[in-house]
Amino acid sequence: MELFVKYPIDVQQELLLGLVNKAKNTEWGKRYGFKSVKNYNDFKSRVPLQDYESLHKDIGRIKRGEQNILWPTEIKWFAKSSGTTTGKSKFIPVSKEALIDCHYKGGKDLLAIYHSNHPNSKLILGKTLVVGGSSEMSTINKGTYAGDLSAIIMKNFPLWVEQRRVPKLSVALMDDWEQKVEQMAKLTSKEDVSNISGVPSWTLVFLKRVLEITGKKTIYDVWPNIELYMHGGINFQPYQSQFDNLFQNNGLNYYENYNASEGFFGIQDQSNLKEMLLMLDYGIFYEFIELTEFNKETPKVITLEDVKLNVNYAVVITTNSGLWRYKIGDTIKFTSLSPFRIQVTGRTRSFINAFGEELIAENVEKAIVRATKHTNSIITEFTVAPNHFHIDKSGEHEWLIEFEKEPLSMKEFKQILDNELKAANSDYEAKRFNNMVLSEPNIKKLKCGTFYRWMKEKNKLGGQHKVPRLSNDRTYIEELLKLV
Repeated sequence: MELFVKYPIDVQQELLLGLVNKAKNTEWGKRYGFKSVKNYNDFKSRVPLQDYESLHKDIGRIKRGEQNILWPTEIKWFAKSSGTTTGKSKFIPVSKEALIDCHYKGGKDLLAIYHSNHPNSKLILGKTLVVGGSSEMSTINKGTYAGDLSAIIMKNFPLWVEQRRVPKLSVALMDDWEQKVEQMAKLTSKEDVSNISGVPSWTLVFLKRVLEITGKKTIYDVWPNIELYMHGGINFQPYQSQFDNLFQNNGLNYYENYNASEGFFGIQDQSNLKEMLLMLDYGIFYEFIELTEFNKETPKVITLEDVKLNVNYAVVITTNSGLWRYKIGDTIKFTSLSPFRIQVTGRTRSFINAFGEELIAENVEKAIVRATKHTNSIITEFTVAPNHFHIDKSGEHEWLIEFEKEPLSMKEFKQILDNELKAANSDYEAKRFNNMVLSEPNIKKLKCGTFYRWMKEKNKLGGQHKVPRLSNDRTYIEELLKLV
């Protein structure tokens, strides 16, 4: 890690040429002349930007058993990914290089960083608990399999990891999420768990069930030696108050990682700062598109060499699984350029711009955290969408919020939320001026369990599935309102 921190540009350029050279005799390598690529400019000028739609035909061929198309080594695993509640599943190819040099390397580096920051840790003496998704593995073709990324990773764990992980694999990979939570809670409550990893929303469901089954007051009463929660997938801040409630102890360390079906990208390397070191030697070459450029026909694409602080970028990756200049749909900003540290700010499709307000996930998540903190309230889930048919003929944002602990004053909560959005986003503030274009937020409280019911109806419980924070249309909100 010290090497790529010291020489980030050199490491990335060398990595790109290594990927291109390894794939030069693949179908894609021949199509785009990888043999004569000598530098980034050659690569950039020959290989067009990709998304899943442009790759899905070739991925479909690999699923049917063809090889040496995108990547030279055998591809037999596909991470089934849909992220939010939207759209059809994507099947992301996962090579053996990606498993070993990216995902497993990320896990080892995270533990190395943690022990470096906490030299007195006894983490390794306890058990590791992974709260994965509904991890049913399906056979696509002879010797070709698809499933949740967590299932693929656990299926291929080395022996030294498997010996320290709970529960047993047959339970961890159960396809029925609710039955799995029940079994996991019963079995792991008797183990000496020192660390947990998982998406915050689903980890909370699991931890609450553990307390119900054991009758204990806090998670520390169940696992007295627990010291680390590793989270990722969604912004942790809206959920932290719930975790603090469950643990009721200042000793738990929260560490974030940025791990997706397409690769392992970032690790929180400082215990006190909520930003992640961009991992530059995991077989992934990075490019970036400024969000203002993203929807242009020929957007300006840059490398690490040219990024700036606090600018929203869409991430483009080239990987050791054969994803070439692939737009993953995530947006990040750089909080440090030496070393390169990042924060995830949202998704390229997750925004509201119905009235010219250009609201992004980062804006609403910061505002909701501030509002809950100042009103001493706790939120389980929320989503927000525009409403064009407001009675005063101006537009509004309609918020559906599920509270675990309601604020004493909803008026105060709404006011803080609105003011925070104005402070974070000048376009929103301009549209809110005198309620001319945009009225104050319209907050509707939902009964506890409504979001869970909605996700269950859509068969999206567990794993990488996420409640969409904001949407530019009313599809999700109308579905949720039908459940009320």
